Amino acid sequence: MSKLWQKGYSINASVERFLGARNSQLDNQLIRHDVWGSLAHATMLQHIGILSQDELTALTQALRLILQQAADGTFEIKPSDEDVHTSVENFLAEHAGAAGKKIHTARSRNDQVLVDLRLYGKEQLCMVSQKLTTLCATLLAFAEQHMHVPMPGYTHMQRGMLSSVGLWAASFAEALLDDERLLASAYEINDQSPLGSAAGYGVPLPIDRQLVADLLGFARVQNNVIYVQHGRGKIESIIVQALSQIMLDLSKLAQDLLLYTTAEYGFFQVSQELCTGSSIMPQKRNLDIMEVVRGRSHTMLAYQQQIMGIVCGLPSGFNMDFQETKQPFMDALDLAQQSLEICTLTLDNITVNVDRIQKACTFELFATDQAYEMMTQEHIPFRDAYRTVGKKVLAQLDQHNSAFPVESQEQLATRLQARTHLGGSGNPGITLDQQRLAQAKQQWQQRSDAFISAIQHLTGTTNIQIMEEL
Repeated sequence: MSKLWQKGYSINASVERFLGARNSQLDNQLIRHDVWGSLAHATMLQHIGILSQDELTALTQALRLILQQAADGTFEIKPSDEDVHTSVENFLAEHAGAAGKKIHTARSRNDQVLVDLRLYGKEQLCMVSQKLTTLCATLLAFAEQHMHVPMPGYTHMQRGMLSSVGLWAASFAEALLDDERLLASAYEINDQSPLGSAAGYGVPLPIDRQLVADLLGFARVQNNVIYVQHGRGKIESIIVQALSQIMLDLSKLAQDLLLYTTAEYGFFQVSQELCTGSSIMPQKRNLDIMEVVRGRSHTMLAYQQQIMGIVCGLPSGFNMDFQETKQPFMDALDLAQQSLEICTLTLDNITVNVDRIQKACTFELFATDQAYEMMTQEHIPFRDAYRTVGKKVLAQLDQHNSAFPVESQEQLATRLQARTHLGGSGNPGITLDQQRLAQAKQQWQQRSDAFISAIQHLTGTTNIQIMEEL
């Protein structure tokens, strides 16, 4: 199959493999997106008189055939094709005749891959948002159910002050809701059409970039054609930075779950169906999935650094280095979705050991409470109360064989409810979090609906493969 740039000579086979093998494999995931871009571009070319109506009809029919074959798994990008753009154009030349040779007018493979990745990014970000909001809802439901279950709060890995299981779970929901804002900002930056930059300097033809953007459902046109090319890798890194924040929070959640499910803590128990075993120790039930989430947070950081490292310091214009940002970008989107799904699954299969967790709320957790009680009831300055209580509690802790005072469930509940300020265990603000979540879900639904509607109108069918998991 001929290359789009071929001019009468054959490329060395080793060079072909080096440049095209991995790229062509990745491009099998971009077939639909490349076809959508070609449909919009062909419509624009007909609009400005480059193509006739009959030529546009022939191209549209051939492009829809590619979509059908891609859905069936019979349209495949091979290393000899070099990339999806070559495969599509050669198919069009074969099935649409001369019109297939005209479709590349006013565009370059540079802005083709850009639009493919922007469309892929929009689609995948909508799917990430769905999985993120599902995890948020799971965390908030878990928090509501266990808001009154007391739990030690730790600082420096030592017992510090009284907390609750609900407050712990809700903290991760709020963190992810902030991550959702970053994800939405990344979507907004990504949601601009690059088509029309060609090789980065535009073309001497009266192309209608706004029409193409509208047909593809982009919010706007990315204006400066040189910056369009500079945006390769930059916008992908912005998306991966948002995903890195998600993974940062998931890594903390994973670490807590790994600690709290150990025999030493015993606060939570996870269904054994989620655990693996040991090849030598028969008793082991390992929560490996959380270890992998924790590990993959570092993988996400590596993807971010990989993309930014590749594009940092490149000269203006297109450089082949950009191709190396494709795999970490696509892998990062996959990793985030898989991690969100597995964390939701884990939380759906957790049992709280209420008796064990209450017994862990030992007397030293209330040292600060006692200092505040002395301050308010006996009108003692806080620092003096602090020293008095500290001396007493430390002396008790040093008497390892002494029986420590234990508070009842009712006393613990009273202490939790006494923290009435906003965000405390007695006033956790779950309703505010639920309102934020509902608003976020509504906004993402609007984004995905607008995107799906544009692509359905462009392809002329509602029977298309796009965000089928939503």
